[in-house]
Amino acid sequence: MRVLVTGAGGFLGTAITRQLLERGDEVIAVQRSRYPHLDRMGVPSIPLDLTTDLPKIIDAVKGCDVVIHAAAKAGVWGPYETYRQANVQATNLLISACKQAGVRNMVYTSSPSVVFDGKDESGIDESAPYPEKYLTAYPQTKALAERAILKANASGELVTTALRPHLIWGPGDRHLVPRILSRSKLGKLKLVGDGSNRVDSTYIDNAAHAHILAADLLYQQGHRSACAGKAYFISNGEPMPMRELINRILIAGGQPRVSKTVSPQLAYLVGSIMEKWYHTRNKLEEPIMTRFVARQLSTDHWFDISAAKRDLGYEPLVKIDEGMERLAEDLKLQI
Repeated sequence: MRVLVTGAGGFLGTAITRQLLERGDEVIAVQRSRYPHLDRMGVPSIPLDLTTDLPKIIDAVKGCDVVIHAAAKAGVWGPYETYRQANVQATNLLISACKQAGVRNMVYTSSPSVVFDGKDESGIDESAPYPEKYLTAYPQTKALAERAILKANASGELVTTALRPHLIWGPGDRHLVPRILSRSKLGKLKLVGDGSNRVDSTYIDNAAHAHILAADLLYQQGHRSACAGKAYFISNGEPMPMRELINRILIAGGQPRVSKTVSPQLAYLVGSIMEKWYHTRNKLEEPIMTRFVARQLSTDHWFDISAAKRDLGYEPLVKIDEGMERLAEDLKLQI
């Protein structure tokens, strides 16, 4: 296939690009700036702004069989408008560009947080509804974008699917793993609650693999494919206590196990106070605690991935044990 990958220079985008290249597909990368590692991979890169450059987006997608839209603004803090532009406006422009360029198939990287209502998610499936309110802009705008993607499929103009990988980690991670290790080294790492809440996570190769499975199905079967117009939770299917997941990452990074805790109620209160304080002072840096983070860290987040197994043929390629061994080796090389 000829595949355009947005956010190809990011953690997930790079993994998707690498797997596509390894099997002989042609990849075109789109992101705001150039990434040397994509140049080394021999991937043609098109630097453009997905929030404004519709004519250039149309030119970029022309002739592509599938678009994998992995670009997004992540995080738990910042002005709503910046998230709306990056996550909603960019997605809408990409949908419009595909329609005008005659590109039929699109796989969208969503997030399980689009259905998070602040309570335990214990083995939920894709029937879980979108909540009426969100605690932060990221899940709200990702939900709006996901809805736009699935609506485009319902209209018959495009064939689309949305994937919701949870807590992606592994070698090359620039977010979850570095944050845990950094806070541990500073002595600021704490569990919210006792860490017994169960969470799913996704090894990077598995998240990329799911995207390629979806892309293949859309390209080969179009609207006849079982995944057309649907969203899917993606994970390793190995839920474990939050405490165990964090400790295994700490051990891989040569750090001591986490021992400090804070109650969920106190964490939520602190998050609320810090949000108000940061808002009144227009501070752009992320607070060390927010209401969303307090809820995320203290509740269950594990999902029924049987739909992805059934419709996509998804099975995790790398188990958590093997993934942690790979992560440990990668972190040793960085020392």
